[in-house]
Amino acid sequence: MPIPYKTRRRLALFVLVVGLPAYIVVAVSAVAWAEGRWGAMPWWGSVLVYVVLGFLWIAPMKPIFIGVGKPDPDAPQTNDK
Repeated sequence: MPIPYKTRRRLALFVLVVGLPAYIVVAVSAVAWAEGRWGAMPWWGSVLVYVVLGFLWIAPMKPIFIGVGKPDPDAPQTNDK
């Protein structure tokens, strides 16, 4: 069962306003913990880890964001010319 358009818009806004900043805090904390435990990585290693983590959050959220920027498909059609 697909998620209704209005629900997807609200969920997408919630993910961007609350979820993404929380994910950033968790990702930075995890990298800091790993560097504290195993030692500092070279600068290119840190960049690679942050790039991978930056794209990692997109995969499970893709269905929520698809079509959010388009007009509501469930809205009644008007014949404005």
